[in-house]
Amino acid sequence: MGAKGLTRRAFLAASGGVAGMLAAAGTDGLLAQRAAAAEKEGVEVSPAEDLMREHGVLRRILLIYEEWMRRLRANQVSGAGSLAESAGIIRSFIEDYHEKLEEEHLFPRIRKVAGLTDLVDVLLRQHQAGRRLTALTLGICVPQALTSPASRGRLSDSLRQFIRMYRPHAAREDTVLFPAFHEMLQEEEYDALGEAFEDKENELFGENGFEHMVARVESIEKRLGIYDLARFTPSQ
Repeated sequence: MGAKGLTRRAFLAASGGVAGMLAAAGTDGLLAQRAAAAEKEGVEVSPAEDLMREHGVLRRILLIYEEWMRRLRANQVSGAGSLAESAGIIRSFIEDYHEKLEEEHLFPRIRKVAGLTDLVDVLLRQHQAGRRLTALTLGICVPQALTSPASRGRLSDSLRQFIRMYRPHAAREDTVLFPAFHEMLQEEEYDALGEAFEDKENELFGENGFEHMVARVESIEKRLGIYDLARFTPSQ
């Protein structure tokens, strides 16, 4: 990919910036070490991998939403700011950035692939439905509204619908849409799109925007007590 590839944002902050940020955010030492190694080696991230990593942020917020559904059922509504922050990340990072990239760069191209037009139509309708659900979530997850059982019920239903839709949505994009997108492009165009994605991310979120989003999500997970991955392991 040549010298231009060294400008790609994936773990390429000068003088160890990403690794330092990860360590400061409380990310485990292994990840910080890998980030430092990637910086040194000049690791690149393809457009599809970039989008799939962003799906990782989405999936972690789905776990936060599930935890909030549990809390709503138990009428444990203190600390609703963590839910509002999570929905805000969905709006800014997923809907207004990640999905806009898909809609502007992937969907028009994929529509030309035989057999995938219907998939693109469904994905686009789901983007629109997701934005409606996020607006509803942000409108309800305020302390005054959460005192009402009816409001808690509407909020829980909004979270449930969002989770139910986006798990298969992201999985279908990862396994069908993104591979088809890569296959139909010449490597030069594919690489150029990667640079365009990076430029847009830097414009909206600053340098290392993805890493900062991951750190924000980790902070929310820790506040809610769901950061420890081992807690999801089935008991013997």
